[in-house]
Parts: sequence; C-alpha cells; structure tokens
Amino acid sequence: MSNANFQLQRDAYGRLVLTASNGEIHEGITPVRAFPIAAPDEGLSLVNYEGHEVAWIENLADLPPAMAELIEADLASREFVPEIERIVDVSSFACPSTWQLLTNRGNAELILKGEEDIRRLSQTRLLIADAHGIQFLVRDLSTLDRQSRKLLDRFL
Repeated sequence: MSNANFQLQRDAYGRLVLTASNGEIHEGITPVRAFPIAAPDEGLSLVNYEGHEVAWIENLADLPPAMAELIEADLASREFVPEIERIVDVSSFACPSTWQLLTNRGNAELILKGEEDIRRLSQTRLLIADAHGIQFLVRDLSTLDRQSRKLLDRFL
C-alpha cells in the first residue's frame, strides 16, 4: 500500500485508526521504524494490534503534514533515546562509572557497567546503554566538544 492509499486518524480512545482506500478499517495501529537510528524518517511500517503490517511508508516527509504529525506523536510517546550533547563529568575511568551528561532532553546521569555497553553504529555514531536499560545516542562524535570526546575516548 503506498503512502497516499489510506487515511489515518485517532479514535475516541486515542488509538490510531487506518482506513484503507477500499474502506477496510484497521484499529490499534502502531507505527514501527525500520531503521530508528540510521534513518528514522525512512521506512516505517504501520502494524495492526495483531502485529501484521497494513501499510508501508517509504518516507515520512511524503505524507500530508497532519498524518505525519499523528505518526510522529505516536512514535515520540513510545521512544525515549536521549542524544548526548556533552559529557560533563565521569566519576572514574574504571567501570562501573557514573557519567554526568547534557542531552537534548536536559541533564542526565548514566551508569556505565562496562565498555561493552558502548556500541559503535558507524564511524561517528554511538549507542550507549546504561545500567537501567536506557539507550543514549551520540549522533555524531565530531559535533561533541573537545572535553567530551576526550572523556569518551578513554572508554573506546
């Protein structure tokens, strides 16, 4: 099903409802990103409450703005991946260590259990899991300030 072949709205309970071009109604729709970190706005699947895909979206930007906003709001309510903008302090260079961070969602504290919890996604992108299961993203190492890179290099 292409991007223009359905309508999307919320029902009285706040759930997404998809109406296909043939009139078929699918309730309890959940958007799922195919590549949540590498290409968050490309390749989204809309699945029903049984987990079956009912629509595929090549690119979120191709949708009408109101429909894209519905999908983005639903995704934002389920996804929590703060982006690290600055590493303020690290308690120790031995693990476990406590990191004080500035993220796109404010100040945060991360407890790094081990260096294996820092996963390189690309040459410049990292995903860091803390002891509580929260994933922190470094979208681009080159955009971090010099002190943050220096602290991070001690763990890489």
